[in-house]
Amino acid sequence: MFNIVVWVADVGSIAKDRFYWCRAPSRKEETWSKPEKDINQFAEGIAKDLRESKKVALGFECPLFVPVRHEPRELTKGRKGWDGHGDGDRPWSAGAGCAALATGLTECVWLFERIREKFSESAQKYIRPTFDWTQFISNDANLFIWEAFVSKNAKGASHSDDARIAARTFWAEYPNIVEASAVNEPYVYSLVGAALLRSMLTKKISMLRKPCIVIKS
Repeated sequence: MFNIVVWVADVGSIAKDRFYWCRAPSRKEETWSKPEKDINQFAEGIAKDLRESKKVALGFECPLFVPVRHEPRELTKGRKGWDGHGDGDRPWSAGAGCAALATGLTECVWLFERIREKFSESAQKYIRPTFDWTQFISNDANLFIWEAFVSKNAKGASHSDDARIAARTFWAEYPNIVEASAVNEPYVYSLVGAALLRSMLTKKISMLRKPCIVIKS
């Protein structure tokens, strides 16, 4: 209905072939690309869809924001969810989550900068990122950033499987994306917001304070 194309990256070491992505333009999996690992093709494909006036829902399978809480003892604990679980039984700062977060910091910035370069100096005119689903499905934004969370019970046999699993979950929840969010943390430090600012895809400082929607598989 909204000409949406879902892109998902399973974040991991590029040098060790642990970064995979998937393009899913509809619920029908026969229309999806096969999982790929070339991050250059990932950037080029997203930029192409944006140039063709498609609305891109871009998910990263890594933590994109961390909670900022009043109680210091709570700072590194798992993010809370609507169902009382959120991140599950592990803190966001535990080994796997922390490693994915650190890897995603650089890969998100790199990707955003490559996309911006495809539009030259006009990037901020044509690329309008948001974490707000309502804004995205209106005419106010065309790049919706969301966090994919493929939990231990849902994980596939490979990184490429996880990219497809995340895309499949997004389409299964669509269009009720707001209601599907697994995390409810009102006060956050947005790492992906910082990446958008660093890459000059936005000038909105307020994005540093806004959480992403988290779609948990």
